Amino acid sequence: MSGPGGLGLNERAWQIADAMATNAGPLRVAVRKLPGGARVIDAGIEASGGLGAGRALAEICTAGLADIAYPPIPIGGDTWPGVRVWTDHPAVACMASQYAGWAIQVGKYFAMGSGPLRAHARVEKELFAKLGYAEQAQRGVLVLETRALPTDEVAAWVGQKAGLAPQHLTFVVASTASLAGGVQIAARILETGLHKMDTLGFDVTKIVSGIGTAPLPPVAKNDLRAIGRTNDCILYGGQARYTVNADDAELAALVPKIPSSASKDYGTPFYEIFKRYDSDFYKIDPLLFSPAEVWLTSVQSGKTYHAGHVNPDVLRASLLES
Repeated sequence: MSGPGGLGLNERAWQIADAMATNAGPLRVAVRKLPGGARVIDAGIEASGGLGAGRALAEICTAGLADIAYPPIPIGGDTWPGVRVWTDHPAVACMASQYAGWAIQVGKYFAMGSGPLRAHARVEKELFAKLGYAEQAQRGVLVLETRALPTDEVAAWVGQKAGLAPQHLTFVVASTASLAGGVQIAARILETGLHKMDTLGFDVTKIVSGIGTAPLPPVAKNDLRAIGRTNDCILYGGQARYTVNADDAELAALVPKIPSSASKDYGTPFYEIFKRYDSDFYKIDPLLFSPAEVWLTSVQSGKTYHAGHVNPDVLRASLLES
């Protein structure tokens, strides 16, 4: 997985960003250059964005190594619009690129950074050491989940951390309470499972392929409500299947620990959990953040191990609240 170019995550994502810029009108995105030369693609802050921009945003997050589609998702008698994600490079697409592991804090500006620039900057040293993945990119793409467009100061800070001039950076941004923002978070269905397995001490480079689905959240009236809905789509409606190069004993022991229902905080809409902890995200059990239902299939034996369940009642309460 390692090497000078790896899988070329940033080049793949740059090409998708170029296509977004070319089709800015139909996608309802806005493209601008900052004074220092960085490109900013607004997919859901001042620009309205939409489902097309959301799919492109999810493709950039996974560096073009995942297929993103919009099938209907039946859950407990309801049928929701949904997102389906599959990849044959789960550790790299989801953890080295899609995972929002880089906190961008410059003065009063804050955003969570995901996307392939992380694999070049490798600020998260421990994670990338475990993944065994690195790439040296000539230019890079970073996705920001935020309410504010990045400034020249932000671009300079990111460029300094990544060792790239601002003119070689593209930022693609959307708020949580936007159509595109909701898509890119629901499209983390596989990534949340991988992150949970990593937290449990499992070597995620053993995961060969993955395919998962989650309902798409209706757009919310504000970011706080949107955080609730987007999380609930995965925690209570997300289903993920992984093909894994591991033996039966390891998978049998692992699978019951993965679903969100294994957490002590499981059982109510995320917005209510958040309020219960005085809006302190870090007081919530970190083991809550994972798909509702998981299947692990061993390449070695062909046996499949299953745990968890979707929860249509909590999903309905979250997505249909006023």
